[in-house]
Parts: sequence; C-alpha cells; structure tokens
Amino acid sequence: MNSVSSVTHIIPSVADESGRPEWQKQLAAAFKDPVELGRALQLPESWIAEHAPARQLFPMLVPRHFASLMNARDLNDPLLLQVWPQSVEFNQVSGYGTDPLGEAEVSAQPGVLHKYKSRLLLILRGGCAVNCRYCFRRHFPYNEHKIGRQQLADLVAYLQDHPEINEVILSGGDPLMAGDASISALLDVLEELPQIKRVRLHSRLPVVIPTRLTQGLAARLKKSRLQAILVIHANHPNELSETLGQGLEIWREAGVHLLNQSVLLKGVNDNAGTLARLSEGLFKMNVLPYYLHQLDKVAGASHFAVDDSQATALIKQLQIELPGFLVPKLVREIAGELSKTPV
Repeated sequence: MNSVSSVTHIIPSVADESGRPEWQKQLAAAFKDPVELGRALQLPESWIAEHAPARQLFPMLVPRHFASLMNARDLNDPLLLQVWPQSVEFNQVSGYGTDPLGEAEVSAQPGVLHKYKSRLLLILRGGCAVNCRYCFRRHFPYNEHKIGRQQLADLVAYLQDHPEINEVILSGGDPLMAGDASISALLDVLEELPQIKRVRLHSRLPVVIPTRLTQGLAARLKKSRLQAILVIHANHPNELSETLGQGLEIWREAGVHLLNQSVLLKGVNDNAGTLARLSEGLFKMNVLPYYLHQLDKVAGASHFAVDDSQATALIKQLQIELPGFLVPKLVREIAGELSKTPV
C-alpha cells in the first residue's frame, strides 16, 4: 500500500488528560470538517467545495489513524470514498429509505432489537468513531434508544421472559464507544443469566482507532464465563494496519473469537482481487471472513450499490482463488426475515 507519508503530520500528539484513555483522545481529534480533511489529503479545492455540503445530510467523522491510511491526491482512494460526503447523496432514489431493515418494527423496547429467535441485539451506544456514508443506520433515532439503569433492568426482564435467547449482540452506533467499565458492568449483569452463552461485539472502532482494543477489556472478557466474539468491520485490505493486528492479537490471546464482516461497495471493493487480498490479510491477523453484505438500501447510499449478478460472479471467482474458509458468505438482510438471506 502506498500510504501517504504527508498525512502522518496531520495526526497531532494529543495533550495528556488524566484518566482519559488514548482511544478517546484520538476520537476527540477526529476530522469533522471536509475542508480540513480534504486539504490534509491535498485534494482539489473545487472538488472539496462541490461535495462538502452533503455533510448536512449526515455529519462527517474520520479518525486521524484512518485518514493516515489514505493516499494523498487520490479522489478514488477506497478508504476516502467510504467516509467522504458526496453530492450524489442528495439524490432521491426509489426503493431507498430511512429504515431499510424495518428495525422500528422489531424494537422490543428502547435499545433492544429482537430480530432473530436466539439472539438479541442491544444498541449499547448511539455514537460511532467514524461515519461511513453507506451506514444503514445513518437515519436511526438513537435518541430514542438510550440505555440507562431502567433500560438495563427492562433488558434483564425481557431476557428472562424469552429463555430461547442465548446470545446478546452488542451493536450501535458502535458498542466499543462505551468505556471498559461500562462494558464490564454489562457483562456482570449478563453473566448472572444462565441462559446467556455468548456475547458478540460488532465494531468498526478497532479498524479506525486500533488503540480501542485495550488490554483491560481483553482481560475482562477472558475471565468471563461467556464466550466472546468480536466482529470487526473492514471493507478493504488497506484498512488492515499493523496497529490493528497488534491489538487483535491481544484479544485473540484472551480467547476472543475474531470475525470480520464487510459491505460490498461500488468503487471500493467490487473486484475479486481486492476481496481476495482482504481475506488473506484478515486471516494473517487470525480473523476469519464472515459476511460480505449486499448494500442495505438506505437513503443517501445508492451510489455504492453493486447488482446481484456482479456480486455472485465475484464470489465464484473468490471460490476459485481462495480456500473455502476464506470466502465470506454473500448475504442480504431483508426486513422481517428471521436470518440473513444468502444471495
């Protein structure tokens, strides 16, 4: 990867703040202004001005570590395309809406989505460390799904009323936006429920701010009676930094199972060579490719869509190039279905 050396100077040393973990400092220093990021990457001023207004549809947020993996002066950099506001987001496209997975219909109570029989999804935190432009929850009403003490008590009651649930999936937003102490406290609660066997964390944070993979949280998961699974979200091999690999190794040694899910995105990873390098790079970090999602039809993201015929052709090519365990399952999530739907 020809990672741009000129970007490294835009990652400032953040002043030490007592008791504040490094990942939170990096989050606070993230790019929020397209003009600032565009100039740091030496992008044309006219191009910045053309697309920057789309931030009003969905705020821009890009950690500096993630920006440092981008190539300067490259308008088609695959990491930049995932996070840069684009004028096409203003286009209204038939079939694309604000709740593409019908999650309002499966909200059992604030912060709790019960989509699948044996798994419950908990919106642990509404915020993210990066605002991906294809995010299917870019319009999600997080303010209606905050988890406080009362909601946690309601969650326990709900789980006790549904003994078929044996796994809790921590989602968001991004669940790793919660501090280690908050996650540990939640584990304390879940561990008291004999029916719960596993806890799964779906997070983009390790990819964009690898220092979030703290030793302290790894140690807490190691001592838990629950099996722990971390599902990271990397779409392109350029996202697999050395720092990410180091953090993942700490969690792997703590007994956490490591998986990855990706979204198939036009112009980002819609070719077999890129997807093969991603799978190989993940496995080198002891991460197993899990899902390759077809785009959820969320308003503002239609320009990322790849048609099913191309998607299935890509999987067939991957099956030729890779061993079966490195080929992710090509799936789509359909509102109302009780599982992911193979494409």
